[in-house]
Formats: sequence, C-alpha cells, structure tokens
Amino acid sequence: MRIITSLIAGLVFGIGLIISGMTNPAKVLGFLDLAGLWDPSLALVMGGAIAVGVVAFQVARKRSKSLLGDPMRLPSATQVDRRLLLGGLAFGVGWGLAGFCPGPALASLASGGAKPAIFTVAMIGGMVIYELIERASAWRVKRVA
Repeated sequence: MRIITSLIAGLVFGIGLIISGMTNPAKVLGFLDLAGLWDPSLALVMGGAIAVGVVAFQVARKRSKSLLGDPMRLPSATQVDRRLLLGGLAFGVGWGLAGFCPGPALASLASGGAKPAIFTVAMIGGMVIYELIERASAWRVKRVA
C-alpha cells in the first residue's frame, strides 16, 4: 500500500510541476530575472504550494500517526545556521544557472532532453561529494575523540 501511495503522490507532484511550468527552464529563469522581463507566474505557483504546505503541517502537527499508520515525524530543526545558509545558497545558484531544481529536473527526465539528464547527473554527483565530505568529517571527529 505504501508503494502505491508513494507512486500516486509522486505522479501528482510530477504532473503538477509540468502543468505549472516548473519543468521549463526558460520559464523558471524568466521568474528569476527580476531586472529583465520578469515572469511572476511562478510566484503564484509557489504561493499556492506554501498555502497548501501550511495547512498540511497544521493538520500533521495534531496527529501522532500518518494516514498509513506510521509514526508522524515532522522536522524539528529551528536554527538558521551556516550549513542551512550555504545549502540554500548552493540550491539558489544551481537553480538560477540551470533553471532546474531537483523535483522538476527528475520530472523533466521523461522528456528525454540532455539538459535535465546533465543536471540530474551533476546533482547526484554533488550528493555523493557531500556524503564523502560528511563521512570524512565524522571519521576525523571519531578519530580525535
């Protein structure tokens, strides 16, 4: 049941990204071009997503279990730290350069284009590099202790 639910949620999310234009790098770059021909349409998409998210989190906070019976696990971090700021900066730079962020890039793979494939390979490469740095850092801390 979890696999079917995950598949349906992923399909709905992917279809929403396609319909909203988030998979079109030109539209995304037009939204990010505040000094040029700014396209505000994605602001409405983001506003709608934030509104749905706020309601969903309010409902989730009142529950101890998910609809499938799993324990409800919500994010607990409240601090804005260096790692969060650097991660947000890296995300924003990548989004601005490529016109893709992770979800739309994966949804765009279905188009068969080279751009989403190159972005996805680079994104996975970045994740691997991050994981290697984290493991090396943990190993160093463990070795010193």
